[in-house]
Parts: sequence; structure tokens; C-alpha cells
Amino acid sequence: MNRTRLKNKWVLITGASSGFGAAAARAFAAEGSKLLLGARRVDKLEQVAAAARRAGAAEAHCHPLDVSQTSSVEAFVAWASQTIRDPQSDARILDVLVNNAGGAHGLDSVAEGKDEDWENMLQTNVLGILRMTRAALPLMVRQPGGTIINVGSYAGHSAYEGGAAYCAAKAGERQITRSLRLELSGTGLRVSSIDPGLAETEFSLVRFKGDTARASKPYEGTHPLQAEDIAEIMVWVASRPPHVNIDEMLIKPVDQAAMHKVYRRPRG
Repeated sequence: MNRTRLKNKWVLITGASSGFGAAAARAFAAEGSKLLLGARRVDKLEQVAAAARRAGAAEAHCHPLDVSQTSSVEAFVAWASQTIRDPQSDARILDVLVNNAGGAHGLDSVAEGKDEDWENMLQTNVLGILRMTRAALPLMVRQPGGTIINVGSYAGHSAYEGGAAYCAAKAGERQITRSLRLELSGTGLRVSSIDPGLAETEFSLVRFKGDTARASKPYEGTHPLQAEDIAEIMVWVASRPPHVNIDEMLIKPVDQAAMHKVYRRPRG
């Protein structure tokens, strides 16, 4: 990995208060990047920013962000634009955008699904990416070799019972990524989709609304992906030579042969 490519580069990460986003902050910090971190949980966000500075970030700044609200996205990007502004040239250049904010809510069938859960998943996983990218693109279009990384999911490739809205949302993320790649052709910007399979983060805890016992079930007997595994891949994608675009990456733990086939070690 060419570690000089990300040194002092501005990296914006949404959903940075935990999981993949927090791990990405630490990973880019270790490369000497300058970070713009956004999430709804400001107390945790500030802790992540502090950890990123200790890990080697050239700078690490944080600001509240709710990607389900256009006003919040616009306020965040306005703050980011001022933060990255070069006082001598007035240039505002964002090098990497990581659209990570999202998540699943509930595991109900379509027949028993709740509007609130469906709307939340579509707002964050689909509209949130659209809002953030629309707002951030003016800071990137003059930066050939700049990178947009959208965090998708294996669920965008393979459906499962109880996952209709989430699978649809992550399939939407894949198509947004593909459309962006077409629309940005000729600008020098790269657009990638990073699609994890079974990964142990706060994902299940959010999906099952704080039920820790139920949230731990998907990982029992397995060696799932960790947030750091995905963060390392993000850094690798963003540090490729400017002419190289990693279109899509599907990453699964060895124990997950398919969505419905997961090897589980017997207890004891």
C-alpha cells in the first residue's frame, strides 16, 4: 500500500460514531489523513475523533449529522467546506467521501412490517447516500483521483426472509453507485461499493432495538468479519493509483459460504 497517497488528504465519513465508520476513522487516521466525521451521537463521535488524533490523524473534526434530514446534510457540508478551506487559495477540496451511515431495523416479514422501520431504512441507506453525495460533489469535482466509497451489503446481492426493505435499500445503494460511475465518467472521480457479509458490529443491536440476546444470535459459533476488516479495505480502495477504480467488492467471512449457509462451530 502506498501510504503517502492518503497523507494530509481530507476524508469525510458518515455514520462515524461506531462500527465501520469508527473503524474507518482510525484506519484513515493511521495513514495521516485529515478527517471530517459525522453522526447523530455526538458524544461517541467526539470520542472517535479523539481516538483518531491519537492514531495519527493530521486533523480530526466532528459535527452532528443526520443523513435522513436534508437540512442536516446541508449544514454538515457547509461546515465541512469551511473546515477544509485553504485560507491562501480559498480552495475547498474533499479527497474521499465514505457514505457509511445506514443500518437495518427489524426483521419482520412484509406482512408484518412497520412503516417506521421501512422508512428509516430507505431514508438512511438510499436517500442518505443521495443527499450526502449531492451536497459533497461540488467539493470533489476538481479533484481527479478523488474517491466515493459507498458501504453496501451482501443483502444487496442476495435476499432473505424478513429483509425485504433492507435488501431493497442495499440493492438501491448498488444501483446508485453504478449510476454515479456513469454520471461522473470523465471527471477523474472513482466510485466504489464495499459490500460486507456477516460482520459483528452494532448492526444487529440496532436491528433488534437493543435486545442483546437476540442481537448476538447471528454470530454464534462463527468467526464473523470485524469492523477493522472493512476499514482496511476502504483505505486500500482509496489509496489505489488515480487511474484505478475498484467498482464493487463483496467481502464475506470464510464461515459464510452463502446468505443461508453459515458454518457454526458446536458449543463447548
